[in-house]
Amino acid sequence: MTFKTKIIQIGNSKGIRIPKTLLEQLSADEQVELMLKDGVLIVRPVASPRQGWEHAFSSSPESDDDFLLIPDAIDHQWDYEEWEW
Repeated sequence: MTFKTKIIQIGNSKGIRIPKTLLEQLSADEQVELMLKDGVLIVRPVASPRQGWEHAFSSSPESDDDFLLIPDAIDHQWDYEEWEW
C-alpha cells in the first residue's frame, strides 16, 4: 500500500500527515519511533517495556510455575540470633 502526502509547516518544524488506515495497521497509540536507514524513513510503534506482563502474571497461577528458584536466604538460626529477630 503506497500513499503520497505533503510535507507541511508545523510551527518551526515540518511534518507529514499519516493516513488513519496506515496508523491502524501500525497499531501505534501515541508515540512512534523514527529511523532513517539507507535513505528510507522507517516509522514503527514504540513498544512498551512491560508489554504482555499483565497477561503473563494473570496466567502464572494456572501453570503451577510459581515457586522460588533460589531458596529463601534467611532460614538459619544464626540469622535470627545475630540480627535479634
